[in-house]
Amino acid sequence: MTMRSAHRRRSGRVVLRDTAVGWSFLLPNFAGFAVLTLVPLALLFYYAFTSWNVFGGAEWTGLENFRQLLHDRSFRTALTNTVYYTVFHIPLTLVAALGLALLLNRKLRGVAFFRTVAFFPYITSIVALAQVWNMLFSPGYGPINQFLRAVGVDHPPGWTTSADWSMPAVIIVGTWREAGYYMLLFLAGLQTIPTQLYEAAKVDGANAWQRLRAVTLPGLRPTTFFVVVMLTIGSFKVFDLILVMTNGGPGQSTLVVSQYIYQKGFIENQLGYASAISIVLFAICFGVTVVQFLVNRRGSVR
Repeated sequence: MTMRSAHRRRSGRVVLRDTAVGWSFLLPNFAGFAVLTLVPLALLFYYAFTSWNVFGGAEWTGLENFRQLLHDRSFRTALTNTVYYTVFHIPLTLVAALGLALLLNRKLRGVAFFRTVAFFPYITSIVALAQVWNMLFSPGYGPINQFLRAVGVDHPPGWTTSADWSMPAVIIVGTWREAGYYMLLFLAGLQTIPTQLYEAAKVDGANAWQRLRAVTLPGLRPTTFFVVVMLTIGSFKVFDLILVMTNGGPGQSTLVVSQYIYQKGFIENQLGYASAISIVLFAICFGVTVVQFLVNRRGSVR
């Protein structure tokens, strides 16, 4: 009986020690998450229902911020521009990234160099990239318009100085910058497809296009779903590229929701209203992501 009690006490100490060791690894990360993410998120939901600026206390206003959003023309413009950017940016980046991955998945001389070149824009300073592209898009002396004039375009677009062409210019740069990152994800996905499937398809007489449709694309389904979800969230949150390239202009032609949140919160000092806009943006991203998961699950079941 004594030996059994001693064994239980010893086992209890071992469990307690292991638990303490486990928490010692978890607590630093959890503390950082709580202080930098969880607490600010909870405060965001609170301040969304208040009228608050940094120079005074928060005054509870209920749903007033959200009622104001319904009549805010600038917010509707920002939301429309965000959807515009998202609708075109996602498929263009998806196709560009997949095309690069298929091209650079072969055993070619110098393929590692070209993979690095394709990925390099993603890790380059967004400010430097935006400034370079602004010079390339310059209506008067930019190389892009000079080339267009050389091939016979008498009146090339104004690009970032035009209300009609500023958003397409931003989409082009965003696609060019992010395609390399998602290319790496597709390359990783291509490595998981068994080569036996391609060999069997060749034996059956399938050409390159048929192998792409019957083997590659189905094999990349999980990767493609992940890329689409990440692209969707990133597109709805686009901020830095537009802020540096166009600052939301000309006029409000490239104003997006993230920039509008920044404008209301840090320029106009309407932090309560900016918090409400943030909640709406979060709800949109969450809703779209849930729909994507449901569609993907339904497709997987079939």
